[in-house]
Amino acid sequence: MTSMPDIVQLKDQHQELENSITTERTRPHPDETVISDLKKQKLRIRDQIERLSEA
Repeated sequence: MTSMPDIVQLKDQHQELENSITTERTRPHPDETVISDLKKQKLRIRDQIERLSEA
């Protein structure tokens, strides 16, 4: 069984990744590889949130 703090923590991590993506995009020469990796991490976390929400 999953508690709400677990989901809240994942949502916080998701937001931190979004902030990191935004920061990278605003750099003079954004690294697309870094952005791609951050997006993949963000998607994994989103999937975890969805699975935990359904449980």
